[in-house]
Amino acid sequence: MMLTWSAGARRDQEAREGRRVYEAASMYYVQGETMDVIARHLRCSRSTVSRLLARARSEGVVRIELAEPGGAGGLEARFETELGVRVHVVPVREGTTEIHRLQQVAAVAAARVVESAADLARAGASGAGGPVIGVAWGTTMSEVAAALPNRRIPGLTIVQLNGASDPVHEGPSAGRMLSRMGAALGARTIGFPVPAFFDRADTRRAMWLEHSVKRVLSVAGTARLAVFGVGTLETGSGALPSQVYAGGHLSRADLAVARREGVVGDVCTVLLRDDGTWSDIDLNARATGPTPGRLARIPRRLCVVAGTGKARACLAALRARAATDLVVDEATARAVLALSQRKENS
Repeated sequence: MMLTWSAGARRDQEAREGRRVYEAASMYYVQGETMDVIARHLRCSRSTVSRLLARARSEGVVRIELAEPGGAGGLEARFETELGVRVHVVPVREGTTEIHRLQQVAAVAAARVVESAADLARAGASGAGGPVIGVAWGTTMSEVAAALPNRRIPGLTIVQLNGASDPVHEGPSAGRMLSRMGAALGARTIGFPVPAFFDRADTRRAMWLEHSVKRVLSVAGTARLAVFGVGTLETGSGALPSQVYAGGHLSRADLAVARREGVVGDVCTVLLRDDGTWSDIDLNARATGPTPGRLARIPRRLCVVAGTGKARACLAALRARAATDLVVDEATARAVLALSQRKENS
């Protein structure tokens, strides 16, 4: 004889387990009880308590935030005062590898994405029937996607903001990134079926008239949150390779033109100079991502940056007003502020 659970029995079991998660989290984080006390109260092992606490964090039952002391002299306050952006500085131990630095920053950014998406859902922010998040692709965003906890956000749509990576070259896949984000957040995903850069500006203009492209742009226009990294044109600076430049999306001749134009990096494949200007850079007529002007129509714009080699590009993005919020490691945050100070004094 085979015994099976009914749907009602499964719901009851899930409800009981959810209550245990909440009780364990409340006793540990709010009441200050030890894991031994919680284990006795719940009549389970310490390892079970550890599992319940881990689930509480991954599902958002518990949200942990740290505030750096220092008042107006803190890094966060300086960024808001001097550069007009809210910042979360991630402490990373000295001597760490660049990939570990990126993973640490991406983990914090992923938690912010989930928190912001849940806030949008609760507030009833709707685009195509629910909240819409726009995301760029690249090395940084691939790590953010990998770090996302599994937490379903009702009605969420995730739309790709700039053209897909070139499948001929190695590097992060926009499709895999979207698939991971959709699976983690229970979201509908919409890719952008165009290259990162067109070969000709007139081809881009023609494609923007196509129904399939206009549909993606229309959904992106309803986004209430954008999440993206920055790319850097610098080499040999310790930064991880930026896919716009290392992935073969621009030719050597294009890169030479970009350097002559004073380009230091990009946001969503739109090239930027040190001072944040972008509108008169010819190569941007072939780019597929939203300009800083278009990004500014999205109320909250989360920029994720790891590595001091991206300090110039990060500052350019902030000067372009591309971001309202920044998640950045401490060393890079200090490098950005020092660079900003030098430019103001020059």
